[in-house]
Amino acid sequence: MKFSNKIMLITYADSLGTNLTDLREVLDEHFDKAVGGVHILPFFPSSADRGFAPMRYDVVDEKFGTWDDVRRIGEKRYLMFDFMINHISRQSPYFQDFLAKKDASEFSDFFIRYKDFWPGGEPTQEQVDLIYKRKPRAPYIDAEFADGTTEKVWCTFGDEQIDINVRSERAQRFFRETLENMAANNASIVRLDAFAYATKRVGTNCFFVEPDTWELLGAMQGVLDGTKSPNAPMILPEIHEHYSIQMKVADKGYWIYDFALPVMVLHALYSGDGTYLKRWLEMCPKHQFTTLDTHDGIGIVDVKDLLPDDAVDFTKEKMFSEGANVKKVYNTEAYNNLDVYQVNTTYYSALGNDDAAYALARAIQFFAPGIPMVYYVGLLAGKNDLDFLESTKEGRNINRHYYSREEIDAEVERPVVRELVSLMEFRNSHPAFDIDGEMEVSLPSDGMLRIRRSSADGTAWAQLDCDLAGHSYAITHS
Repeated sequence: MKFSNKIMLITYADSLGTNLTDLREVLDEHFDKAVGGVHILPFFPSSADRGFAPMRYDVVDEKFGTWDDVRRIGEKRYLMFDFMINHISRQSPYFQDFLAKKDASEFSDFFIRYKDFWPGGEPTQEQVDLIYKRKPRAPYIDAEFADGTTEKVWCTFGDEQIDINVRSERAQRFFRETLENMAANNASIVRLDAFAYATKRVGTNCFFVEPDTWELLGAMQGVLDGTKSPNAPMILPEIHEHYSIQMKVADKGYWIYDFALPVMVLHALYSGDGTYLKRWLEMCPKHQFTTLDTHDGIGIVDVKDLLPDDAVDFTKEKMFSEGANVKKVYNTEAYNNLDVYQVNTTYYSALGNDDAAYALARAIQFFAPGIPMVYYVGLLAGKNDLDFLESTKEGRNINRHYYSREEIDAEVERPVVRELVSLMEFRNSHPAFDIDGEMEVSLPSDGMLRIRRSSADGTAWAQLDCDLAGHSYAITHS
């Protein structure tokens, strides 16, 4: 199914119920007209990071179901799959074969071996300092081979996530086979996770390296365009960084994420000032997927230079002072937080578990340019899950609650969830939200924000009037 201009749900395979069958039934029963697409977070066998350390892509993790279950969801809703183009599991057959056979392995150049990458086999301190990295040292693990030798291989993220050498012919074959399989199993969009880390070159920061980035993106889309799928999937690169990088990607004709919107909306609702939000809405691309929440924290780095530094600091502090049970300690090493540029909280709790403020935030998102994405916890206006957080000491688990079917049946009766579903159905059905239509944003008076959307042919319109300080809104439409 080709992706369409309808709201996409982001969810794990086992978070709305226990498996893919439950997920399909929950959507059909409670959100049939509200959810047009589903981003099923990694549902492949994995060794860590809740699916983001995949061991293989050709099968579905049996605890979730089968490819038939995935395709059944795709019969009614367009689908997005994750492809971790930067890395593969340490427990994968690819890396295990490499450890067993070393240079004799067909995967001997599948990974980035320090001895081959760095002149002299090791980076200088200056080269290490230049790397855009997630660790306080050079990014590597020590690979221990069957013959008793050890060797450093590149590892950007957790120790279970070994970086792939994208220039390797064997890796390129793996990419092609994986993408072709995803296309054959109803993917409408393939999300390239951690994409900006995939291209690396000596003498650079090894993040979004140009022109290598464009060559890799073009090659991946080329594979999908060359599949026999009647609706070739689209590539969606996932990048958290300065908004100018997203703009570069958009200028090349690719769809992007709007990861700036979450903090921009929070600032507007905390301060009652829509000036910066208005400016962003007017400059952001039309061909984008908007977010307020995802499976990770709320990204701060994405709004650099869109908000003044003091406004960014103000917003971060308000998340802790006005948010419900959002504590700074949840964003430290004590809770395994890898990214100091994200705040771990549900969006509902960031707004103090306030129904009116939350509904207003979603209304703004749905009127913004692009296709909205709603995370499953946000779909149910979920509060911070402190029990899950404390039992795992994993900061991001504050926003990763597992909902049983019984819980879902109860949550959908809450007024705020009913209001959200109604907003989603309106956004999916009204022609004013034409992707290539027009939008006008204004600030009629202090504390007020107005967004007016109209279809490309001018025959339909919808207007959102927001009281940012009072946390209320009104919608009028043709």
